[in-house]
Amino acid sequence: MADAETAMKIQPRWRRAIAVALTAAWTASGGGGIFAQGYPSKPVRVVIGASPGSNTDFFFRVVAPSMSATLGQQLVADYRAGAGGTVGAATTAKSSPDGYVISFLSSGFVIQPAMVKSLPYDALRDFTPLGLIVDVPQGLVTHPSLPARNLKELIALARARPGQLNHGSAGTGTNNHLAGVLFNLLAKVNVVHIPYKSTPPLLIDLISGRIEMSFPSIPGAMAHSRTGRLRMLAQTGRVRSATAADVPTMQEAGLPGFSINSGFGFAGPANLPKPIVERLNAALVNAVQEPANRKMLLESGADPVGSTPEEHAAFNRSQVARWLKVAAEAGIKPE
Repeated sequence: MADAETAMKIQPRWRRAIAVALTAAWTASGGGGIFAQGYPSKPVRVVIGASPGSNTDFFFRVVAPSMSATLGQQLVADYRAGAGGTVGAATTAKSSPDGYVISFLSSGFVIQPAMVKSLPYDALRDFTPLGLIVDVPQGLVTHPSLPARNLKELIALARARPGQLNHGSAGTGTNNHLAGVLFNLLAKVNVVHIPYKSTPPLLIDLISGRIEMSFPSIPGAMAHSRTGRLRMLAQTGRVRSATAADVPTMQEAGLPGFSINSGFGFAGPANLPKPIVERLNAALVNAVQEPANRKMLLESGADPVGSTPEEHAAFNRSQVARWLKVAAEAGIKPE
């Protein structure tokens, strides 16, 4: 009986010793290296919080074949559209940190904390950034009938007609919505926000003259400004996009402090082991650097990035903080 009792007491000690040893091995290997050997050994599911045919889907499809070839396993798209991308992001946040479920996040990911009161995740704590793929600048476009041929004239017109001009967006909490909010704040004007359910009906009303201005992505802005159906006054990036090199930035055109980054990139759940992070980042950077992929991205109006995970994490922190501040200054309360 004594031997049995001794065995019962010793067994938990062995279990604790094994647990300690495994933890030490995890730490010594750079945070999970012993479990990352041979990764990936099966297809990687990529959760996309948007519908097929969206910008998010397009950018993913450009880099996915090259990433799959580098990794030796397929990246399989799992579309979870809904609630501005939060449904898809939540799926990844709740998944196991083994590298087999990751997300391809749209530019709206860093805006949601300022717009949604009860997100099902923490945008900074619950994810492991893997790298930005592209930055997609927006263009400030107006209907040609508006008597303003440059940004300074538009600001003067808006100040002369407070509450009489409208800026359309693809929905509350989208990049073009927040671009209009930032415009109002920095230009000290009152242009009324008109939210639409998506970009196509927004552009229809803008081209027909039902609304006066908007901040669509550069591809949409360029396509319609080249035909004369819209007038592009400026672009929102810190520097001019290669696809709109003849269009000044908002700052160059006369509005200091106005710049917007619209980053799209990959992220995994929190605590993703470092070797897996490095493997996925190397695959995405290689994909962005491939000449054929860069050409497709540039032709779509996107600026290729291919950042490090650390740069991606810093981008997320700065952008979440920025939009929280902008929303607070504009009196926008999360719903």
